[in-house]
Formats: sequence, C-alpha cells, structure tokens
Amino acid sequence: MDEKDIHPGKPSEAKSIESLEYNLNEDTHSIKFSHGVEREAQGSSFLAYFNIVCVVAGTGALGLPYALKQGGWIGLLILGLSWLFSSYSGVILVRCLYYNGRTRLSSYQEVAEAAFGAIGGWLAFFFTAISLIGVPALYVMLAGQNISSMCQGTAAELTPPIWVIICAAIVAIPFVLFKSMKEVGFLSAFGMLATVIVVFIVLVESVKDIPNQTNIIHDPVIWDQFPIALSSIAFSFGGNPVYANVEAGMRRPQDWAKAVTGGLSTCAALYFLTAVPGYYVYGQSVQSPVYNSIPTGPAKIACAAIITAHVILAMPILLTSFALDLEKLCRISTFNHSKIVEALLRFALRTTLIVVVVVIAIFVPFFGDFMSLLGAFSNCALIFIFPVLFYYKLTGLRNKSWYELILGFFVVLLGVVGLIFGTISSVKALNADINGH
Repeated sequence: MDEKDIHPGKPSEAKSIESLEYNLNEDTHSIKFSHGVEREAQGSSFLAYFNIVCVVAGTGALGLPYALKQGGWIGLLILGLSWLFSSYSGVILVRCLYYNGRTRLSSYQEVAEAAFGAIGGWLAFFFTAISLIGVPALYVMLAGQNISSMCQGTAAELTPPIWVIICAAIVAIPFVLFKSMKEVGFLSAFGMLATVIVVFIVLVESVKDIPNQTNIIHDPVIWDQFPIALSSIAFSFGGNPVYANVEAGMRRPQDWAKAVTGGLSTCAALYFLTAVPGYYVYGQSVQSPVYNSIPTGPAKIACAAIITAHVILAMPILLTSFALDLEKLCRISTFNHSKIVEALLRFALRTTLIVVVVVIAIFVPFFGDFMSLLGAFSNCALIFIFPVLFYYKLTGLRNKSWYELILGFFVVLLGVVGLIFGTISSVKALNADINGH
C-alpha cells in the first residue's frame, strides 16, 4: 500500500464532514484498513456498547467520592462535563480514522501520526505508555494493600510491599512466559461485573452507615483542590486508546456514536451512584478506594476480594499490550533474531517492566493521589486534548458549526487545566503523602 493511501495530503483535500460520518448512505465496508487489515464485521452495536462499558468502568469509580472530598460538590458538575466531553471525543476520534474517505486508520497512534507526523505519533505513544505502566502499578498496589488488609491477624499476615511483590510475581508468570495474550471477553466482563457489584455493596453499606456518622463536613467547592479532583474524574473515562479496536468489530460502524455515548452514559450512572452516597455519608473522612470507608465486616472483605481478583486478571492484558508495542519498537522478533535470542530479549524486557511496576507501587503507595496523577498527566491529554486537535487538523475548521467549535474549545480547555494544574496538585499531594504531612 502506498503511503499516500494512508496519509493522503492536506485536510482540505479530504471528503466533507458528512462523508466523514462513516458515509452513512454508502457501504462503509468498501473502505480499506491501513496495513491491509480487513474489518471483522461480526459484532452487534450492543456488543460494542458492552465492550465500552467493560473497558471504561473500572477501579476509577472507587476514587470518585475521594475526588469530591478534594474538590467539593462541584465535582459532580465536573463528572457531568467529563461524561459529555469524553463522549464527544470518543465520537470524533473514530471519525478521524476515516478522515480521507478511502483508508481507515487502525489505532490511536496512527491518527496522531496522520495529524502531526512522526512527532505526533511519538507523543501519543508516550502518553499511552504512561497510562499502560501507571495503571498496572496502581492495580498491583491496590491488590497488595487489599490482601495485606484481609490477612491481618492470620498466619498469612505480611506487609503491603511484600504482598505487592507476590501479586506481581503471580502476574509475571503469564506475562513473561507467553508471547501474546488475546484479551478474553470474560476478563473484561468480569471487570465490569466486579465494579458493578462493588458499587452496589458500597451504596447499600454507606446508606446503612448513615446513623453512625456525625459531624460530617461537606464543601460546595474547594478551589485549590479543583484540578486534582478533575484529574481523578478524568481517570474514570479512559477508554480512547482502545476505541479503534472496538469499532473495528462492529457490523454497523455508523452506529458508533450511539454505542460510545450509551456506554459512557452507563459508566457515568455507575459513577454517580458511587460518588454521591460515598461523599454524602462520609464527607471529608471518605477514603480511596471508597470501600475502605464502610464498616469492617463481610461486605468490606467481599469488596476487597472482588476488586483484587479483577485487577490481577486485568494486569497481564494491559502489560502485554504495552510490551508488544515496545517489542515492535525495539525489533524484538524472530525476523531480526534467532528464536533463542528473541526469547531472551523478550524475557529481559518484560521482566524489567514488571520490576518497574513493582518499584512504583512500593514507593508510591497512595492509591487516590497516584490515580489523580495518572488522570492528570495521561488521561487529560488522551481523552480531552488530543482527539479534538487531531480532528480539527485532519478535517479542517470551516466545515464545523460554531457551537461545535465552542464545544471543542471547552473540551481542550478542561484537558489543559487538568493536565497542567492537576499534575502540579497531584505531585504536591504525593509529596505530602510521602513526607507524612
């Protein structure tokens, strides 16, 4: 395939925005994928919706009451805006895949490269890498803390760092020994189911705990903590890097806007069910993850066990996705090395990744503020800033309505505020955590 088929030229030479909307009145399957990949048109729009909910709804929900503690009730407004803006960015990001009307791009990185060249591709890879390293570190940290808490007073009582190492060793077995792992549907479904179960347990237990809570303090808005609250919320909508893969499997890709909006709306509903009762009942004493705030007992143990199983199952998928990108970048393959050398290089690289994840989890053992940092530095760029910039660069500005331009401006503005000020606030909060302030 010629390079011009993938990157056809100036945005003004591309088809109109009506054509970019998947050629709704044409056969979308006539559009070829880049690199000769063909569409696997087997999945329904409902399956795409389900996959979006599975990918997006996760541990981020557990930190939302803590985000309200940081920013006050105004965090609910930010949660609503994040829902609206992430839905918009999810729609336009997939539009960018079809921007030339002839060839469909295959990934977030390809869109970045088409829009801003090699620099754009590398920048997108960098922010994606931060997320794919940071989230596993967050997961193994959470698993280690949960197991350590559940084992207190038993023969298996160990410190959280030791349990972090044990959990990482468990994850390392499939990650290091197997070259690739196709994401099995039930793992994603289990992650969504785990989140839903924990949300409803927290909802019920927190409502039951209302009579035991006195002198609860709520704030309408805490301006100096506003950016870090935004960052925590942004972490909860981080599905953009995988949307290209989800849409590629749709039988009716023209229904993508409905699928992504419906999926994110479902996630937002779960988030409100977590954030409102968690902050209302516990106020400034709420913890992250929120199930640490509910009374000690079977319900709390069940929450910790379910989420621990979820994150341990999810970690190999995230790490393998990043490892395959690194191996491609470093030319670690049987095309460039013998099978033995390739296996040794792959083993060394993946072992190094596991060690990096463990070191981060042990030395930055603060779930809430670390999640805020990931949300600020990675997700604000991947969800709010980049998709709008890619979209305008690839499709132009003149064919946009004034209200869409205003919407795009506020999406980018929210992302920039979260990225810059949220990162600064998160780093300060982590520094205070580490120094015991």
